[in-house]
Amino acid sequence: MSNSIAVVNFAPEKGSVEIREIPKPKIGDEDVLLEVANVGVCGSDLHQWTSDHSWPVNYPVVLGHEFGGHIVELGKDVDGWMEGDRVVSETAAIIDLNNPMSRKGLYNLDPTRKGFGYGVNGAMTRFVKVPARCLHSVPENLAFEQACLTEPCSVAYNAVVVNSNINPGDRVIVIGPGTIGILCAAMATLCGAEVAVVGLEADKGRLKIAEQYGCHSIIGDAIEWANAQDGLGADCIIDAAGVSATLKNALKWVRPNGQITKVGWGPRPLDFSLDPLVQKNVRLQGSFSHNWPIWEKVLSLLASGRLDVKPIIGGVWGLNDWHEAFEQMHSGQVVKSVLKPS
Repeated sequence: MSNSIAVVNFAPEKGSVEIREIPKPKIGDEDVLLEVANVGVCGSDLHQWTSDHSWPVNYPVVLGHEFGGHIVELGKDVDGWMEGDRVVSETAAIIDLNNPMSRKGLYNLDPTRKGFGYGVNGAMTRFVKVPARCLHSVPENLAFEQACLTEPCSVAYNAVVVNSNINPGDRVIVIGPGTIGILCAAMATLCGAEVAVVGLEADKGRLKIAEQYGCHSIIGDAIEWANAQDGLGADCIIDAAGVSATLKNALKWVRPNGQITKVGWGPRPLDFSLDPLVQKNVRLQGSFSHNWPIWEKVLSLLASGRLDVKPIIGGVWGLNDWHEAFEQMHSGQVVKSVLKPS
């Protein structure tokens, strides 16, 4: 059986990622084998590489959960798909279909869920085994380079459209100009909000990209922008930064009876009081992952051009150049790196 190279996270220690040869996966009756066209590098891939993640990882594991490609093999029980179909895949590789969350369609919240790139082998390689239930058809006019970003777009859609209450004319502040932050800002703009994206001095380049989506960009304190309309703060703060401390800023900038939606992960404990949350009567909402209807909505937004991910793509690298792709994104020089396995 032919082997392929893969970007493998092999141990919990910092920097434990390397190129390894792996065998072609064997598929089950309800799976397809996908030949990967493009795979996006996610902040969580970087967190596993730098070892500052807060989720369990099944070492050794092939990284990559933002991917699309062509079906090259079908399990015997797979219906509705054909070899050659252009598809993207959701991330919920293993779920318990009988879990109460799964039965409600919220399988992303099934506590036993395992995703590509940490729970099972992901797509930073040539071939990946995917359950057919995870697949979505990619419209012909949508290039895989953009289609592979359906996943982070779906994270943003879930955070902004499903889990936040944003109305046209609202003032929304997004903390953190990474992929998820900028896509959350783009989604909030689609909802008719006036949006500011907040970053640090080092984020200047990425904030310029946020401006391409019609957003204001702010370095440092956003209190002035938050209060510009009536002095009370912003309607919604979306915290897409990878540190816990930004919640303190969110509590300062949000208006009374407003909402904070937290989508960024940060393993460090908080060291401040949550009393402002009580005093301001603020809703604090977590947002995790996505499910089938969200993917369908996002694919229609991408195919119609109403959501354009091209501005955030900083480059496309081969698998052998994974280190440069990771480094460019980690250092903030690009918002999103994309790999091309073939």
